Amino acid sequence: MMRTRLVLSAVAALVALTGCTGGADGGSPGPSTSSAAVPPPAPASPSPAETLTVTRIVAPSGGSFLVRGRYPRTESSCVDPEQPKLLARFPGTLRVRRGEEGLLTLTVTVPFERYLEGIAEVPPSWPRAALEAQAVAARSYALASTGWTGEEGASLDEPICATASCQVYRGIPVPPDPTHRRWVRAVRRTSGRVLLHEGRPATTFYFSTSNGQTYGNEDVFGGEPLPYLRPVIERDDGASGTSRWSVRLPFRDLTRFLAAAGSWPRGRTIEAARLEDGAVILGGRNARRQIELSDLRDAVNTWAPCLAPDRYPGSLPLTIPSRWWTGSIDGRALVATGRGWGHGVGMVQWGAYGKARRGLSAEEILAAYYGGLVPEPYPEPGTIHVVVASGLTRITAIASGSGAKVDGRELEGNRAVVVPAGDGILVRT
Repeated sequence: MMRTRLVLSAVAALVALTGCTGGADGGSPGPSTSSAAVPPPAPASPSPAETLTVTRIVAPSGGSFLVRGRYPRTESSCVDPEQPKLLARFPGTLRVRRGEEGLLTLTVTVPFERYLEGIAEVPPSWPRAALEAQAVAARSYALASTGWTGEEGASLDEPICATASCQVYRGIPVPPDPTHRRWVRAVRRTSGRVLLHEGRPATTFYFSTSNGQTYGNEDVFGGEPLPYLRPVIERDDGASGTSRWSVRLPFRDLTRFLAAAGSWPRGRTIEAARLEDGAVILGGRNARRQIELSDLRDAVNTWAPCLAPDRYPGSLPLTIPSRWWTGSIDGRALVATGRGWGHGVGMVQWGAYGKARRGLSAEEILAAYYGGLVPEPYPEPGTIHVVVASGLTRITAIASGSGAKVDGRELEGNRAVVVPAGDGILVRT
């Protein structure tokens, strides 16, 4: 295979760059993440020097890029660790920024509705009303979390992340999913419809599965109580694989996990345990520790899939999926029994599924969770910037057809554009 190298020196790159900016369960099918888990982090603005190291790659008209990203290889004490990787397809414009130590951040700029079509929060096989409710909630959340106040089609400068810290964006499914069109249709049927509070987009938090109720925003995130994020009783999310769950943790496993977390002395074995006032008191030969249940959950969720991936988390998304759990002692094991998955504020995605199955409309579903709010027309931005990955050492983008451009230069055919950490760009056939 012939390769043509186009290496841009630092000076040439500065001349060529134009418009460079730096910017965001187990069992039955269900949401892939516990969504909108926390108020989104404010993306750091690049310094002027960093802005000058942006590579802009524009997709051909109506086309997209297949993007592969490589992360630094890291040493791990985990059993059979998986190295992170990026494989996705995105429409729009790719902006690759070199930051500290030359590592790469990838931001995708897409039309706002195309961004919503790439949201991957619930299975597209779900009932129509549940999909439409999710589309409106995702649209409202994106506008609220970026502080959008502009006119129809205007520029939205504040970026949004692509993870569960905001809401999950994956672009065009890879490999192609024929059911994805159902989600796209839900987005298009609700185009321009937003939940508003006092004339502005409401911050429509949502999450996977409840413990039988939702919580006020102030109880989870702090701040002033919002009238549309009041606690509600949930009776419709029983189809979720995390509606009720139980996990047995033998003492021998718990010993390994807590020792790795620094919460139990190495070389000692947990031989007894008892629960007391939100904590577990562990005992062994010449060792005794009292650990808060919240700290134990964190340690187990971190180290169980790392040290015993053949057993944990099993069919659950996390070994101990939520903070709504209690413990009991069964012989030489701690048994965690609980309900739900997610932060607990706003719409319950599995509850929306259950309500749709009962015949409720998208409007009725949304009103049930958001204090009676119903979708209303509201101006949308023309495009949105989505920070899809950072800390990469190499990005390869292959256009779906001819007409792609790199820093204003049109590529011949559908060549691959390779941006490595450090300096330079490689264009190859």
